[in-house]
Amino acid sequence: MLTERISQALALAVEAHDKQVRKGTRVPYVAHPKGVASLALDFGADEDQAIAALLHDVLEDGGPQFAPVIEERFGRRVLALVEGCTDGVPDAAGEKAPWAERKKAYLAHLAEADADVLLVSGSDKLHNARAILGDLLTVGPAVFDRFTAKKEGTLWYYRALADIFAHRQAPMHAALSNAVSEMERLAA
Repeated sequence: MLTERISQALALAVEAHDKQVRKGTRVPYVAHPKGVASLALDFGADEDQAIAALLHDVLEDGGPQFAPVIEERFGRRVLALVEGCTDGVPDAAGEKAPWAERKKAYLAHLAEADADVLLVSGSDKLHNARAILGDLLTVGPAVFDRFTAKKEGTLWYYRALADIFAHRQAPMHAALSNAVSEMERLAA
């Protein structure tokens, strides 16, 4: 059963992602963490994992000042899950490490991450892959212009993610692999 903590987490996600939109769209960014939480629950998440799914991008997009807030309001486990789903936190100047460096480090992290982190992270990656797939159908290959790594890097990253989640037998691995295969087919 979910408690009022889930509403509190959604409120924090709305605050942290205020005025942010999904890349290349007018869709409020908070729609993404809501979708990730829904997928995580579909794949068996407990309340802490669902909360972490709602907050999975807060540190990355909102900043490190949210870490103590997450821990105070939701506990150490939720913060650890959010940290486990974060591939880069902006420094004091608002900069992150280069894209390829962050993605390679994150892939290495996922190869060893515990099952709780895999559930939340895999739900995030599945939601993103489905969004890219939907945009490929409506926008076409120009969708890749939205991404730092463009078409080649984005396809490489999602194939590597799908392979890791499949190897680790994460619950969403088949859905992610299917979405990535379709992404590759449409992008060819």
